[in-house]
Amino acid sequence: MATLDKLQSLPEEIVLHIMSFLLYEEIVKLQSVSKFFLRICRDSNFWRNRCLSGYALREQMRGHPNRIVWSMLENSSLLSSKERGREHTRLTANWDPTFPNEKVNWYDEYIQRNAPIAVSWFQLPHTRDDSTRIPVDRIDSGVVECVSIDNQRNRAFFAVQNHLVEVDLETMAIVRDQTYEWSINTLSTVQPTVPLTVGTTLGLHLHDHRSPSHSLPLYAPLAQPSPLSILHLEQAGRQDTVSDDIFVAGRFSNILHYDRRMFPSIQGSIHSGAKLCAMTSLPYPFSCIDTELRRDFQLSEEQVKRAKNEPGRTLIACGEYNTKGSLEMYGVSAETRGEGNPRAFRKSAMKNRQTASRSKLLSVINHGTRIVYSDGQGYLKWVERDGVTEVRRHKIGLSERVAHRSLFGSMPGSDEIALKILSTKSGQDGNETINDDDLLLWTGERLGIVSFSSKPGFFADEFEDDTRTPEEIAVEKEQELYGEKMRLALERHARDVHFVRNLGAGNIRTGA
Repeated sequence: MATLDKLQSLPEEIVLHIMSFLLYEEIVKLQSVSKFFLRICRDSNFWRNRCLSGYALREQMRGHPNRIVWSMLENSSLLSSKERGREHTRLTANWDPTFPNEKVNWYDEYIQRNAPIAVSWFQLPHTRDDSTRIPVDRIDSGVVECVSIDNQRNRAFFAVQNHLVEVDLETMAIVRDQTYEWSINTLSTVQPTVPLTVGTTLGLHLHDHRSPSHSLPLYAPLAQPSPLSILHLEQAGRQDTVSDDIFVAGRFSNILHYDRRMFPSIQGSIHSGAKLCAMTSLPYPFSCIDTELRRDFQLSEEQVKRAKNEPGRTLIACGEYNTKGSLEMYGVSAETRGEGNPRAFRKSAMKNRQTASRSKLLSVINHGTRIVYSDGQGYLKWVERDGVTEVRRHKIGLSERVAHRSLFGSMPGSDEIALKILSTKSGQDGNETINDDDLLLWTGERLGIVSFSSKPGFFADEFEDDTRTPEEIAVEKEQELYGEKMRLALERHARDVHFVRNLGAGNIRTGA
């Protein structure tokens, strides 16, 4: 105890310097020693330095054209320690994904970038009378796929064909049932100060949930059908304050822009060329040129600071372009009032259709200082805010138990795709608990959660009493193993076909 008291009597800067020589596993164990070490071990600046350490920079620059030059500068005896420190600071400024006044929990950030990923699966719902599971195909798709939640009033909006049903989550009673002329395809998120935007097959409606009567009579017809995503863009630099800008994307080549103050008149559009199905945003600026220069570590500290302090916002969209995934980022102006020129509104654009995915992107959200999206191959992929640099990826599988992986390598036993992903983070202004920013994923049939922990995930059957006989268990295991063998054989065949196609066999049919 005397040694512990001596350590706690040291200045915090010295304790943090000593901790910098420890492995992260040892730092995690050190948190349980005392409240003093718990507070010190979760120091945000300490974990920020870990995320932006020399090792992390070397990993970031692996395979980069400037890697050799930077390595020579780092190890050169001709440079003083001050010059090497200045160069490291410049590289760190280029790498740092945060913006001024942005609140980041770097302890969480380090966990989500480096900790093992565990996927857990929830039970299916049961009927009231017995324990019979409700088949998902008996439920209208809008009930599970077209939902918007009002957390302040504990209300939920469900789209069931052409009906918008408002439900009180405390009493589970239907409060209102609004009927529209066409089927409802998508809903915006609920903000307490603005109406809900409802996207039907052929038009947009503003539904004021604050009004006791009916929806607002405003209606904006669409020239092309099937909107798939509606986004209420936040104000620049204010993530919790929504602006008057409404963006609509779907099975048409442009992202439509509306201003709530002048609705239903369309204010402009952003040409994409892809079929987009999901959107999110950042209240910070985006410049394609500055982002590329930062990715190449070419900007000075002053240039990075100037670029990050520019007023503006970022629109992020994902979808499909020529059967491949498309991740798109658009820099838009901070304020649209009085801007009749669409070019003045859209400042910059980046379309990643090369490295995003071989298949369609299905959902995209912000996750810490990263962007995460799901694709049709069953992957969750985390990328930096440049939309290109991959941080990590994870293949979603139902049978992720160790026993199944030991038989057939590291492939999941049953592939799934995440049609929708959401963050579980609920706290604001830094009051959230540690490591609570997990990902909820919906596959169309099952609900799962992606967490960052060395503990294995749980499965739906763990909540149920197993009444099967040993013979039934053996038969089910044989069926699972046979299914895995067939899946692996089909995947191997698909890889062979893709390999032969790359050799030129795909041109035989055309005679080229």
